[in-house]
Amino acid sequence: MLRTVCPHRTLWEELLPAECQRLPVELERVDRLLDDRGLFVPFGPFFDPEFGRPSIPMETYLRMMWLKHRYGFGYETLCREVGDSLGWRRFCRIPLGESVPHPTTLAKITRRCGPAVVDQLNETLLARAAGEKVVRLDRVRADSTVVAANVRYPSDAGLLAAAIALMVAVVARVHGAGGALRTHVRNRRRAARRRTHALGASLRRRSGDAQSEVFALTAELATLAERTAADASGWWSTGAARWPAGARRPVGGCGGRWPTWTTPWPSPLG
Repeated sequence: MLRTVCPHRTLWEELLPAECQRLPVELERVDRLLDDRGLFVPFGPFFDPEFGRPSIPMETYLRMMWLKHRYGFGYETLCREVGDSLGWRRFCRIPLGESVPHPTTLAKITRRCGPAVVDQLNETLLARAAGEKVVRLDRVRADSTVVAANVRYPSDAGLLAAAIALMVAVVARVHGAGGALRTHVRNRRRAARRRTHALGASLRRRSGDAQSEVFALTAELATLAERTAADASGWWSTGAARWPAGARRPVGGCGGRWPTWTTPWPSPLG
């Protein structure tokens, strides 16, 4: 059977000094937000309204679970801390003289209700907090936590190797489409890969000689990239390039830039 609220305050609580009856500022604000009967609605389908063993008050369960997630407690630590603190007992609506709910009771309610009830409670609480202007929903906060991803680190050697592979792939796609058949661009991708792997081996050694080897291999990669770029640029600047059928050659020459055709052209990245 579902119980929603706790009994009234006992005489022992009335005899406490005023300092012991006040809640901290944070708990007082949370107490006002949780003092909403609409938060009990999601628990209704999981309990019989008239028959069965009475449950612990749901307002006690909600407040104890808030403390659990606020401070990262386990169920046993939570019950022990609530039982040792007058302020937390008052916040959780547990009268003096009554025992704190057992950890297994809290765990069983959590398993019975599941994550769907938590989602409904969050939506209700968020609407209540927005109505009282405790939170502002007109701004979005982005999480900038660094997460490992399958990306390529932009090193100088890696960028040079990628540029060589891209230029060779573009020319190969043009040749495959029937253009510039008389122009040859040497495929230097395998040579670039060999030097990239040698760079990785040199960097792992972390010795004085490795630094000079890294500079030499990077210079070789730069030379390969320059030669490949020269082949590609010579292909466009000479009259040996053959345009695909139906394509219109731009007026006034290329001007050192990649030309734009009126017909769709496949991306070199596939």
